[in-house]
Amino acid sequence: MKEFAYARAGDAAEAATLIAQRPDATYLGGGTNLVDLMKLGVTDPGLLIDVSRLPYDRIEHREDGSVLIGATVRNGALAGDPGIRERFPLLSQALLAGASGQLRTVATVGGNLLQRTRCGYFQDVSKPCNKREPGTGCPAIGGAHRDLAVLGTSEHCVASHPSDMAVALVALDAVAHVRSVDGGTRTVPVAELYLLPGDTPHRETVLDHGDLITAVELPPPPRGARMRYRKVRDRWSYAFALVSVATSVSVAEDGSLRDVRIALGGVAPRPWRARIAEERLCGARPDEETLREAARAELAEARPLPDNAFKVDLATDLIVAGVRDLVARSDRA
Repeated sequence: MKEFAYARAGDAAEAATLIAQRPDATYLGGGTNLVDLMKLGVTDPGLLIDVSRLPYDRIEHREDGSVLIGATVRNGALAGDPGIRERFPLLSQALLAGASGQLRTVATVGGNLLQRTRCGYFQDVSKPCNKREPGTGCPAIGGAHRDLAVLGTSEHCVASHPSDMAVALVALDAVAHVRSVDGGTRTVPVAELYLLPGDTPHRETVLDHGDLITAVELPPPPRGARMRYRKVRDRWSYAFALVSVATSVSVAEDGSLRDVRIALGGVAPRPWRARIAEERLCGARPDEETLREAARAELAEARPLPDNAFKVDLATDLIVAGVRDLVARSDRA
């Protein structure tokens, strides 16, 4: 690990001042991903600005059913929050599926959103990687790519996004609150926070240098919604998703689907909102054929590589099962 400087910001304004002065500076939250990458030599910031103690550590449940989650809230605290568990269970389930208990007590909400890919070539500085060093190539395409993406990829990068929490937030229509270095604020839908690789895979989000995520806001859940996060992985614990699906479904009195929200993890460079499947299913009767046709339509543009082609069928099956099981729960309620 290269030598670096460290500063603890007393407030957001001080953090902005510090980072504006150093193009090689970066914010430090829980450090569960950043510090690992520094140890590997993947990234070498000259200044770490600790923002983990800024006053963004509250979960605010509002009267209208919405929730404001501070960016420094720890993943474990969010997963265990009674209001989140009751009204947004797929978010709690995603967090519990995402890491060990030890990591959840340290990792922050803002840091989770900005974690980097776990592609082996990205993490191995002895190998070329367009995401790490633009123009050097993507050896994953012809190499080890079983765990990588099948949707939204390009000839320059096939890495998959690692966050379980972000998949749940995309399904819940969450928005991130962002503070820029000049003190201005804006909101960014989490679904629009991440960029597809195209020919600039080193650009992963729409954030500019010094932008600080201060909170994540969840709108009220859909009326009568049933939710679930389901993750398929190679081992039961502490493993990234081969494919995951966050599903929220509400059923009308006539048995049709009133509201359907689906997001996929493990299949794309960003959490993948399944808009095509949602459009086909909203208002439809949830029979097996309709569910499968909608799922297949969502995966029609997939560009799998030889060793991860199984993800297309797996994602299709998970979409079908996710909606079907929630409909069955609604029928029993």
